[in-house]
Amino acid sequence: MNNPTTRQAAGARRAVSFFFILLGATSGAWAARIPAVKHDLHLSDGQLSYGLLAIAAGLVTGMRFAGRLTDRFGSARVVTPAAVATALAIIPPGYAPTLPLLIAALFLYGFINASLDVAMNAHGVEIERAYGRPIMSSFHGMFSLGGLAGAALAGLFAWLDLSASATLATAGLPLAAFSLYAGRHLLPPTTPPTTAAAPARARWSAWIILMGVVAFASLVGEGAAVDWTAVYLFEDLHASQGVAALGFAVFSTAMTIGRFAGDHLALRFGPVRLVRYSGFLAAAGLLTALLIGRVPVAIAGFALFGLGLSTIVPQVFSAAGNHDPARAGQAIAQVATVGYAGLVAGPAIIGGAAEIITLPGALVIPALLAAFMAASSGALRPRTPPTP
Repeated sequence: MNNPTTRQAAGARRAVSFFFILLGATSGAWAARIPAVKHDLHLSDGQLSYGLLAIAAGLVTGMRFAGRLTDRFGSARVVTPAAVATALAIIPPGYAPTLPLLIAALFLYGFINASLDVAMNAHGVEIERAYGRPIMSSFHGMFSLGGLAGAALAGLFAWLDLSASATLATAGLPLAAFSLYAGRHLLPPTTPPTTAAAPARARWSAWIILMGVVAFASLVGEGAAVDWTAVYLFEDLHASQGVAALGFAVFSTAMTIGRFAGDHLALRFGPVRLVRYSGFLAAAGLLTALLIGRVPVAIAGFALFGLGLSTIVPQVFSAAGNHDPARAGQAIAQVATVGYAGLVAGPAIIGGAAEIITLPGALVIPALLAAFMAASSGALRPRTPPTP
């Protein structure tokens, strides 16, 4: 069906919003119970890092297949089984009795996660076309809400002194069941699977690489905020631990608010100006937090940093999915492969640089990357896609 009805598009939007919530919730629940898993398996920090790297390795490996799978069968046919599998795959890490089995379980989760990530973003681009206006940013806002919900559930279970395995099973099983219902409301596939021709492998064009680097730059900033805002406030500005924790909380809240406002802003300003203004806002906010050196100003600066970063990755993914619709899955997978490396590498980059030039000096790096994103915004200008 090439022209979905308004009702179909609205139903599909709700379904994909749920899938974004699912991915955020599983990630948030796992992240909040990492200390419990570390304690239960008696892991050192170094041993735990092998498990965490396994997720990244699985994600990168899965991206190699997720794009072509999505383009071959259509995002509608991939999203639901990928969502069910992702919700179930978060459960085994909680039951892993040894480090090797934990690594294997987390690699599998990352691998399956890649298929859901690519397919739901590709289907989101299809829905965006049906709406005829920007909606991708709100999907990513749902991911943020899901992360908060998953972390809150995990926090409750930790407070009740319940196990990590109970937490992950309680999160995963209902999400898997509801995925089957949500999948019934996706947009109908345009081509029967028995006759669909496999699209040619997408090439790594200069434009795709640039979009990946922009996503990488944004996610370096997110990763740096997760690990280093509280440290900066506590150690460099001498805030109390409670106040220092507000740094990331404010950043995360601003990210969520910005993502829900992003669709309106994209419609008003267009993707080029939105990413340009967002990059400059992120850079100005972080530099303000670093240069003035006062706790209230730093917290406000982190809020501006979060607002600025919030709209960039959704616009990049939307541009990638629309650049060549016949290979939307592969384009999103290629951009995501480069981009997500920033989320993994960001904290390490900042930590390594801090050893050499101090933490405030190292945190200038995400500010410079934000300025780079602003300077690269012209590449998001809509263009006529190539002939498949």
